[in-house]
Amino acid sequence: MKYLQTKHERNSAKITALITLILVLLLFVVGQNYMDPPEEFGVAINFGGSSGGGGGAPAQAAAPTETKPEETKPEVEQQQEAAAATSKENVLTQDDEEAVLIKKQQEQAKKESDAIAKAKADKLAQEKAAKAAKAAADAAEKKRQDDIKKANDALINGISNSENPSDSNNDGPGNGPGNGPGTGNAYGPSNFGGSGQGNGNGDGVGYGLNGRGRPTNQIFKQDCNEAGLVVVRIEVDRSGKVVKAEPGVKGTKNTAECLLIPAKKIAESHKWKADPKAPERQIGYVSINFKLGQ
Repeated sequence: MKYLQTKHERNSAKITALITLILVLLLFVVGQNYMDPPEEFGVAINFGGSSGGGGGAPAQAAAPTETKPEETKPEVEQQQEAAAATSKENVLTQDDEEAVLIKKQQEQAKKESDAIAKAKADKLAQEKAAKAAKAAADAAEKKRQDDIKKANDALINGISNSENPSDSNNDGPGNGPGNGPGTGNAYGPSNFGGSGQGNGNGDGVGYGLNGRGRPTNQIFKQDCNEAGLVVVRIEVDRSGKVVKAEPGVKGTKNTAECLLIPAKKIAESHKWKADPKAPERQIGYVSINFKLGQ
């Protein structure tokens, strides 16, 4: 069998041979570069010195110590170590963040506890101050009531029998006049049931005020169907006007609110003649004997 008979076969053989030659040349030119034995790593160290004495031939240099190259760890192991280091850093970072968070929570809890304690202390202080103020106010009110009681007790020496309005010896309350002997200062305080002037009228209103004559007054009806005697302590100025009226003092038989209010109005409506010689504030009384339906 014959080959390369045609022109095309001869050209193909030439091209094939040329390509093979080029590939062989490339293998020699750009092929792998290596040394046999392989190149050493590390640094050669000459420790110097010789086995012979001085002056002789120089000792043969010590052979360089061969240092083993560091073994390159596999890439997978390096990745695992890197991942472990990263995980450790993440754990440390997480621990730090948790520690910071716990510290913040503790500080916040301490602030809240301090705020609650301060609020409780403030509340206790306010309650204590309120109790002290109330105690002071109660003491002042008690003293005022005691002073009023002492003044009334000093002015009023007895209680008249208002249940017998026909008795001419009564000191004012009732439907008829009742006069008591006046003694001492002509303008001295009038006492309900004691010495001094006492006058009554048909409306059951009596009064006592030494040295000031007979007054005028108005009548105010009660709003309830109650009966009983109400005594009003009054203070009269020199012009004859009642400047203060205190209903329900000693001698009162009925302290119903619906009787005290009109009794005070009746007492305040009293008017005496002006007297420049009278005391600046003269003390007396007005008694009102209310009846049922009146």
